Amino acid sequence: MNEQSNIAVEQVDAVETPPRARVDDATPPPRERDYLDGFLAQKPQGDAPGEPGGALYEGVIEALKEIYDPEIPVNIYDLGLIYGVEVTEAGHAVVTMTLTTPHCPVAESMPGEVEMRVGAVPGVGSAEVNLVWDPAWDPQKMSDDAKLELGML
Repeated sequence: MNEQSNIAVEQVDAVETPPRARVDDATPPPRERDYLDGFLAQKPQGDAPGEPGGALYEGVIEALKEIYDPEIPVNIYDLGLIYGVEVTEAGHAVVTMTLTTPHCPVAESMPGEVEMRVGAVPGVGSAEVNLVWDPAWDPQKMSDDAKLELGML
């Protein structure tokens, strides 16, 4: 397996420097329009007041978190009774909610309390509550905080 190879070895004193690339002649043609120009020129917009993250929307959520179910020591938002919150730019708030059961003792008073509390949020001109039974409430709709409070985690 020990073969001798015939490799020619040449000793060199200096190596000629290769020519440098020139980019003067390689200018790209002007671009018509970059699709990112408009995107990059945009400035960040603040959250719209009635959208999630907006001050008015968050104010409505905070008001809902102050309302507690009389039978369960958890607020109705974390309990999962609130199915939707919409706030228009004109300050009209619509809350879609349910109750734990149609036979709940506060079935008649809870929607009125929600309407009153949401209507009292600064910036809300009018409030409307839609009480729905479909889909039915179940304990899986509760937040983790509520489950922890009730010892379900």
